[in-house]
Amino acid sequence: MKRKRITKTKERAIEGVLLATALSSIFITLSIVFILFVEALGFFKDVSIKEFLTGTQWTPLFAQPKFGILPLISGTLLVTGIAVLVSLPVGLIVAVYLSEYAPFKVREVAKPILEILAAVPTVVYGYFALLFFTPILQKLIPNLSGFNALSPGMIMGIMIIPYISSVSEDSMKAVPMHIREGSYAMGATKFQTAFKVIIPSAFSGIAAAFVIGISRAIGETMVVAIAAGMMPALTLNPLEPIQTLTAYIVGVSLGDVPHGTLEYKTVFAAGITLFLMTLTLNILGFWFRKRIREVY
Repeated sequence: MKRKRITKTKERAIEGVLLATALSSIFITLSIVFILFVEALGFFKDVSIKEFLTGTQWTPLFAQPKFGILPLISGTLLVTGIAVLVSLPVGLIVAVYLSEYAPFKVREVAKPILEILAAVPTVVYGYFALLFFTPILQKLIPNLSGFNALSPGMIMGIMIIPYISSVSEDSMKAVPMHIREGSYAMGATKFQTAFKVIIPSAFSGIAAAFVIGISRAIGETMVVAIAAGMMPALTLNPLEPIQTLTAYIVGVSLGDVPHGTLEYKTVFAAGITLFLMTLTLNILGFWFRKRIREVY
């Protein structure tokens, strides 16, 4: 009896620790959201939401400030779109190769090497985009600006390939072997099995990988802060310099803007905008994965 009581006490203690850990993560998330909303409300007391959401100029630090967030949103979406166009197809192809084609020894070596890309500091990617990749693009595109959206967008795409390929490959490897064998028994080739059987079966996990990659691209800071130009412009031209939400937050947070001023509160307005964008993306990703599970 005494031993059982000790065992139950230990189990309850472990359950308490696990519960406290889970609640702490929820508390931290809610605290971040609370601070963002409280500080953003201070900003919206002086700036109308209509001007903030529909204005086409973002110059809060000028003598005649303008507070239209659309240039920062367009810059964020432009760079993210370029990164997605690079990373999603390449990441998926890499995942298919590692899961279905690569020999065991090749996979065990190639996957860790690929995942090393995720460990490279983003500031290194930023200077790589500015000092190495942009000059190469300028030789191919003569009118390309030294600061532009194309170069950091493509480098961000390369940067998030490991996230997409690793999670997608794990999802594909989790597909039961009898599904592959059934496809081969029906006369399908390895290519047909990979793209018409394995990918649909693992698409829930692949969609999760896509959402992780896109969220990572939207929240990236240093690459765009270094190589994109820090110039807020309402444009969809990837050859021009732009500024993203994260790059603006970094620029204002360097300490040059006095704490508590309206200019300082723009950081939280941009932050809440970024939060709502990523929240919407994750909700859509969750809904999409749910629909895919219902179909397959």
